[in-house]
Amino acid sequence: MVDGLVQVHLDNYKSSGAELIMGSARFIAPRTLEVALSDGGTIVVRGNKVVIGTGTRATLPDIPGLADAKPMTHIEALELDHIPEHLLVLGGGYVGLELAQAIRRFGSKVTIVEHNVRLVQREDKDVSEAIEQLFRDEGIDLALCAHCTRIEGESGKSVRLRIVSNGAEEVLEGTDLLVATGRTPNTAGIDLELAGVELTDRGFIKVDEHLRTTASDTWSVGDCKGGPFFTHISFDDFRVVVSDMTGGHHVTTGRQVPNCMFTDPELARVGLNETEANVQGIPYRLAKVPMAAALRTRTLSETRGFMKALIDTASDRILGFTVFGTGGGEIMGAVQIAMIAGLPYTTVRDAVITHPTLLEGLIALFSKVPPVSKQ
Repeated sequence: MVDGLVQVHLDNYKSSGAELIMGSARFIAPRTLEVALSDGGTIVVRGNKVVIGTGTRATLPDIPGLADAKPMTHIEALELDHIPEHLLVLGGGYVGLELAQAIRRFGSKVTIVEHNVRLVQREDKDVSEAIEQLFRDEGIDLALCAHCTRIEGESGKSVRLRIVSNGAEEVLEGTDLLVATGRTPNTAGIDLELAGVELTDRGFIKVDEHLRTTASDTWSVGDCKGGPFFTHISFDDFRVVVSDMTGGHHVTTGRQVPNCMFTDPELARVGLNETEANVQGIPYRLAKVPMAAALRTRTLSETRGFMKALIDTASDRILGFTVFGTGGGEIMGAVQIAMIAGLPYTTVRDAVITHPTLLEGLIALFSKVPPVSKQ
């Protein structure tokens, strides 16, 4: 599948008439690159406009023994030619959880080590609890609030993780190690300072709402300019830059950021969750129903999970939507469209939706919205 998608992009380059140069580049002056070609030799290229999209790579924490252990990142995990006997996963975010569940279902024993007190820490507590229960039901071991102090051995052979959890020391033993602890921008070693491009204190490229960098006629797109780290955000970045180049007004300010974690079942969210609303002091009305309220889940025998929505207290505007359940990403998309259109939740609640479909569950959900309280 990956090979096929790469070929699609290569064909697009060819059909567009754009020149594609394969090699490693660094700036030698504003809008000027020196490229060490992949097939040998060096060339210098200069453009009137420059877009930097160097992406990110998996972060390797500064843990004694980690580098020597030669751990997998998501790249190597997707190229595995064997089933690990016991996979240790460092990190309880999206990448770690998606791969942990997949490899567990291949038959591996899996242990997740997460330094926070719960998985997907940025989501609401009920979401974390539901995902943790799912993983425990599937036989995945969880070491939460655990700090790794040292790693011994080599991934693919034998690995030992020394961790401290709730004040107690423990040793976890496995055969393979996957590190999924965040992203590091690919901005070092390409001499951005010679191009006049400044970085943030975390090493990401500084940009404004038009994705313009601190250098003239130079933009940055994708992960290297900072999060959110989603493919669909990178796609919209492209639209922002093209708009700016052609006199349009498409900007990053205020854009919705939907996200989906592709576990089974999926976790999807758009807009505010309860945690964010409470931190920002935004009042809301809460509606929540189990996934079983969508009768389609019963025909699929996939009733695990729930949906919930946050509704403004002074109007019927949808502030946010979260779903942990089968087809979650597709269900979220329908609510997102309603939010973009500024539709009140009552429009979705009163819609006639085909039975039995997963979207029909939105009627049950929005029928649970409490009325506006009388002051």
